[in-house]
Amino acid sequence: MFAFIFYSVLIGIGGTALLDLWAHLLKITLGLPTAPWHLVGRWFAGMRNGQYVHRNGIANSPEVANELKIGWIMHYAIGVLFAAALLFIWGVQWAHTPTFFPALLVGLVTVGAGWFILQPGMGVGVACSNAPNPTVARLQNVVGHVVFAIGMYWTALLVG
Repeated sequence: MFAFIFYSVLIGIGGTALLDLWAHLLKITLGLPTAPWHLVGRWFAGMRNGQYVHRNGIANSPEVANELKIGWIMHYAIGVLFAAALLFIWGVQWAHTPTFFPALLVGLVTVGAGWFILQPGMGVGVACSNAPNPTVARLQNVVGHVVFAIGMYWTALLVG
């Protein structure tokens, strides 16, 4: 059990960190905005009061204390949970002899969490359907999760 938790944490943090580096690279090279982690924190914080959906958009909901911190913590916690899912399905031995396909599959499947849970809950619609440019947002989601998969794979190569 210790190995499962240990590798889930390391691989999840590694994948998430590479995703964040990718987002920063896109910001400095293409001027693309980074994820609004304060709004993600606001969404998660609202759940404790039973508010799971912000139909008028999360930006129109009242600010919450420590929302940026909550957003960042949840961002990394979810990365760890996705890595745990990978290790649950393929076993802890995957961390010792990783192959790319399982990481890629988990990365692509987890796009659905954003499209069907997070984005509708934040008022952006299913798969960013209410975003100013849904196609660009969807492409960024898919590419970002592939980068997350690469990060999990590389981290497993380093720590396994």
